[in-house]
Amino acid sequence: MQFLITGYDGSDEKALERRMAVREEHLALVKNMADEKKHLYGAALLDENEKMIGSFLVVDFPSREELDAYLKIEPYVVGNVWQKIEVTPCKVAPTFMELYK
Repeated sequence: MQFLITGYDGSDEKALERRMAVREEHLALVKNMADEKKHLYGAALLDENEKMIGSFLVVDFPSREELDAYLKIEPYVVGNVWQKIEVTPCKVAPTFMELYK
């Protein structure tokens, strides 16, 4: 099942510092998940000054429970970067899924 995860960083003065402290760990996990075909796409969310203020990920897990298990180890969750997380089931169009074969 595919999901859209939208994680919003905190708005306090240390938010970007927390993000940068775990960013490499986050990117390494994303790469591992992409190799396993669990992470399909993602991007940083930016404000009007192009400062990172959140992220979105499109992921593919067999169940919501497995997605929740991933969130428990996601560095942006563990590192208290994302202060608000929205998870929405979604379906990536077949045209885009062809890129992952």
